[in-house]
Amino acid sequence: MDLSELERDKGRCPLSSPVPTVCHKEPCAQGVDEAGQGPVLGPMVYAISYCPVSRLDDLKALKVADSKTLSESEWDRLFAKMEDRDFMGWALDGLSPNLISTSMLERVKYNLNSLSHDTAAGLVQHAMDQGVNVTQVFVDTVGMPEKYQERLQQCSPGIEVTVKANADALYPVVSAASLCANVARDKAVKNWQFVETLQDLDTNYGSGYPSHPKTKAWLQKHVEPVFGFPQFVCFSWCTAQSILEKEAEGVTWEDSS
Repeated sequence: MDLSELERDKGRCPLSSPVPTVCHKEPCAQGVDEAGQGPVLGPMVYAISYCPVSRLDDLKALKVADSKTLSESEWDRLFAKMEDRDFMGWALDGLSPNLISTSMLERVKYNLNSLSHDTAAGLVQHAMDQGVNVTQVFVDTVGMPEKYQERLQQCSPGIEVTVKANADALYPVVSAASLCANVARDKAVKNWQFVETLQDLDTNYGSGYPSHPKTKAWLQKHVEPVFGFPQFVCFSWCTAQSILEKEAEGVTWEDSS
């Protein structure tokens, strides 16, 4: 898939495959998962994968698995196999670091769980708007599964919704969604197009998780005293805010003085 649109700060970036003909006709199961909720660097990507209920055994035969148990090369290999099947489809929504941070720091805060839930609900609706005959939805939880399931069930009456912890290890259709999300995010992070002109830009930023030594070193190196971080950084994360408090200049806004 062409992921070049995900590799820059565009706010939201929806992408999707063509819908297989069989998915218009037969009842379909859909999986939902995300990649990138924890890292301080790069976008968060939500993805759905779907196929006819009658073909779930065929999906299982592809040996898709929880992406956390696979290497990056195995992600790419399995995703290529999924794209080659005429009974499967996918869609994703990439949320830029800048969008995430500005949402979380609005006067009326839009927290990460709410943003995640709304993004998942939007993808479920997107599939139905594309004519996918969705009858079952399986979701890897963010936050309390009961609250998440209630939210999705309200948005999708008449569809059987199941939200569980570790759903990506329990349901192959969620494993497939997890693979889509991780493949997309991995390529976006590796090929990120910085809009800022950075001196001695170092692209060896580690895993992107706040605890990773290379990530922390990269943040320290690329903080700017006046303008803060590049848009590649989720500046609302505690790790980033701590560095800003120590290394950047303080600002007093007129309406807060």
